[in-house]
Amino acid sequence: MADVIDYQILGDDMQLVEIELDPGEAVRAETGAMMYMTRDIAMQTSTGGGLFKGFKRMLTGESFFITTFLNAGNSKAMVAFGAPYPGKIIPLDLARFGGHFLCQKDAYLCSAQGIDIEVAFTKKLGAGLFGGEGFILQRLTGDGLAFIHAGGSIVEKTLGPGEVLRVDTGCLAGLEDRVDYDIEFVGGFKNALFGGEGLFLATLTGPGTVFLQSLPFSRLADRIFAAAKFEQKGQQDGVAGFGGGLLGGLLSGDKN
Repeated sequence: MADVIDYQILGDDMQLVEIELDPGEAVRAETGAMMYMTRDIAMQTSTGGGLFKGFKRMLTGESFFITTFLNAGNSKAMVAFGAPYPGKIIPLDLARFGGHFLCQKDAYLCSAQGIDIEVAFTKKLGAGLFGGEGFILQRLTGDGLAFIHAGGSIVEKTLGPGEVLRVDTGCLAGLEDRVDYDIEFVGGFKNALFGGEGLFLATLTGPGTVFLQSLPFSRLADRIFAAAKFEQKGQQDGVAGFGGGLLGGLLSGDKN
């Protein structure tokens, strides 16, 4: 059984989770996620179950190693983990979801000791090829608390038996293992070419719970990359190389 831990989530758009551990309790986290901890917390970095488990985590976008934070003292201790980019931290009681939950790769933040982080392959070829997250998802297994991170605002939807929800493939943050996940092509020539929403949508069929994110990290990264390219081009353009930076700044609205 997983350790029973107490926690509180702090912040709004750049959140952190602060976890209180009784003596002997521990929490596991992705390397580099720790923000601060009290004196009695002992760090133990390992593969979390052998080389094979380390390689499986690498397939999901996580690091080869995982760190365990153990309360080695005789009184309560505290450790906190920060989110890697703007968004929300989602607490998941895995017992509520039958002991299994699927989430996008790179979503895992931390969990109570006793929770396993495994690789999960999508069940259908179409979902794997065009689902935005590829063939590989993360499966969290156990009966305790786990914490995942998603971008922007989070919407929780509970689907009834046979209820269908169609979402942008990148906006799917996590789902119960029992939710059927497939991909469908966006119909219509103009929709496909000029709709701006991509060629495919994820089709989720209940029963089960799904979590949606309003700002996938890939979308945020694309906007930043596009703005950086525009700025660089503005600096390079202009007559004999002069005036490009000014013109780019005026057009982008980022400079006075």
